Amino acid sequence: MTGTVTHDPPSAAGGRQGRPLIVTEDAELLDDLLRLCAAAGATPEVHHGVPARGGVWEAAPLVLVGDDAARRVRGAARRSGVVLVGRDQDDSGVWRRAVEIGADHVLVLPDGEQWLVDRIADVAEGVGRPALTVGVVGGRGGAGASTLACALAVTSAREGLRTLLVDADPLGGGLDVLLGGETAEGLRWPAFAASRGRVGGGALEESLPELHALRVLSWDRGDCVAIPPQAVRAVLAAARRRGGAVVVDLPRRVDEGVAEALAQLDVGLLVVPAELRAVAAAARVASAVGMVLRDVRVAVRGPYAPGLDDREVARLLGLPLAGEVPVESALLRPGERRTPPGATARGPLARFCTAFWERALIEAGAA
Repeated sequence: MTGTVTHDPPSAAGGRQGRPLIVTEDAELLDDLLRLCAAAGATPEVHHGVPARGGVWEAAPLVLVGDDAARRVRGAARRSGVVLVGRDQDDSGVWRRAVEIGADHVLVLPDGEQWLVDRIADVAEGVGRPALTVGVVGGRGGAGASTLACALAVTSAREGLRTLLVDADPLGGGLDVLLGGETAEGLRWPAFAASRGRVGGGALEESLPELHALRVLSWDRGDCVAIPPQAVRAVLAAARRRGGAVVVDLPRRVDEGVAEALAQLDVGLLVVPAELRAVAAAARVASAVGMVLRDVRVAVRGPYAPGLDDREVARLLGLPLAGEVPVESALLRPGERRTPPGATARGPLARFCTAFWERALIEAGAA
């Protein structure tokens, strides 16, 4: 059981890393709290009362006060990020004691263990602003969604943002191949199929192949073509906690795993070739995606069929226009060893991606 007393504690004090502080003399409770800290990858500082050393109480990003120690910390300076931890589900007095010490939350073990592990892990990782997360999906097959997803990720990394490119389409051939890194060392999706609960953001990032200054989560060449929804949720949540930018290349079908990915997006780009059949197909995709994601925009790709332009395509779909995705001739030459999409900073595709990120970051308040 967990409960809020006043307000939610800040996520790791706005991105500040540090050691959580435990205040208790209850040996059994201390053992449990140390176990939960270990599970979250954090090493706490332990005291029986308010620390005598100046600043420890105020500086700790998270303070876990055992119910046995509530009286001993009454006189401590009020601060956010204090959790009162107890064991007795039926003790109504715990709420009064929480108010007396200015606690943000009341937590009763063992029911609240997962919530507490998540909060401690936030401290250990120094969680700050979540990543701006963009999904790209084709309005029809061959629309160029994977190319645009790669170009967005390559451009983001070139601009200095921590960037993760996620291949959510197991039948798409692999974005690592498109980036020329199919043999690069690192984990692929099947390695995360058993993930549950919380995945460490730092550990995730370090485990993935690094290509063109960004991290890539793609598929291997094996038979696995589906990841459980809870694993998709855990992995993408970890990616978002690291900040920067996350780009997700989505399949056109929406199953439970894709729905989990859509739920964590900030913006969706629907790539639509400017032809009537593609617009008709894209309308069905937009309807399915829009059931989960509110902010879906159209990225139109030429050449244009008679009577169509980018604004008309957006009007027919009833969606805002993100712009026209330019054709980069170097990407159309088969059999050539070429640079990844968007790698040429002065190319038309990179310029489109740069403009998109500038707008998106301003809208997100991150610029």
